[in-house]
Amino acid sequence: MVTSPAISPVSPLRQRMQQDMLMRGLGVHTQHDYVRHVRRFAAFLGQSPDVATADDLRRYQLFQHENGVSPSTINGAVSALRFLFEVTLKRRDLSRALVITRYQRQLPDVLSVEEAGRLLQAAPGIKYKAALGVAYGAGLRVSEVAHLKIDDIDSARMLIRVEQGKGRKDRNAMLSPQLLELLRLWWREGKRTGVMLPHGWLFPGRWRTDPISSRQLHRAVQEAAEVAGIRKKVSPHTLRHSFATHLLEQDVDIRVIQVLLGHSKLETTALYTKVSTRTIQAVASPLDRLMALMEDKPPPA
Repeated sequence: MVTSPAISPVSPLRQRMQQDMLMRGLGVHTQHDYVRHVRRFAAFLGQSPDVATADDLRRYQLFQHENGVSPSTINGAVSALRFLFEVTLKRRDLSRALVITRYQRQLPDVLSVEEAGRLLQAAPGIKYKAALGVAYGAGLRVSEVAHLKIDDIDSARMLIRVEQGKGRKDRNAMLSPQLLELLRLWWREGKRTGVMLPHGWLFPGRWRTDPISSRQLHRAVQEAAEVAGIRKKVSPHTLRHSFATHLLEQDVDIRVIQVLLGHSKLETTALYTKVSTRTIQAVASPLDRLMALMEDKPPPA
C-alpha cells in the first residue's frame, strides 16, 4: 500500500505572520521571501523565533557575516525579522537589535545597442524573442514580463499596462511600433498553435493556464547570449538596465525614465547616469581645456 508523504502543518506563528503580511498588502514574492528568512533564522535557533532574545539575533547576524552571506541577503533577513518582531510579535525591543549592512551598490552590466540586437536575434523562438523584446523595449522586470496578459497590450493608446508591479503598484509602460509588431507576430503564432487562451497569459508557460516562469526567461537569455557570442554576465534584468541606459543616451529626461521604470525614488534611476557612455563622453576633460589654453586655442565646448 502506497502512503502519501505527511505534510508538515503550518505553525500558528507562521500563519499569524502570513495573515499580517496579507492585511498590509505585501506582495506574494515579498511574503515568500519573508517566510524563507524567518525559517532560516528558526533553523539557526533550533526553536521557534518567538522565544528569541537580542543576543540570539546578534549571534545570527554574526553567523551570516562570518559565513560570507551577501549584504543584500542579510538586509533581506533584517526586513523579514523586523516585520516578525514589530508587527506579528509586537517586540520592538528585539527589532532594534537588528543591524542593516551598508554596502556599495555595484554598477549594472549593460549591453550596447548592437549587442541587444544580437541577443534578440538569437532568442530561441518567436515567443522568447517577443518576451525579451518586452524586457528591452519597455524596460519591464522579469516578473512583470512573465505576468502580462493579452489584454494588457493597449495598441490603441500604444501602452502596456503593468498590474501589481514591484511594491504592488500599477503603471503604464511604453509600447513602440516595432515592439507591437513583434508581439503581433507572437500572438498570431500562439493562436495558430493553440497555446494562447482568450484574455489569457501573453506568454504562457508549459501549461497554457500558467504564465511563463522567471526561470524559463533567465534560461532563454543565457542561451541567446551564448549563441550571440556575448561574454558579459546577462540576465533578463540586463535588458531592463540597457533600456534605461540607452534612453538616457538618447537624451530622454531622467524623470521620464523614472516613470517608465516604475522607480519610487529618482536616486534609483540616477544610477544609470554612471553607466551611460554618452554621458561620460559628453564631459570635456579639464586636461583638454588646459592644453587648449596653453596652445592659445579656443577650449572645447
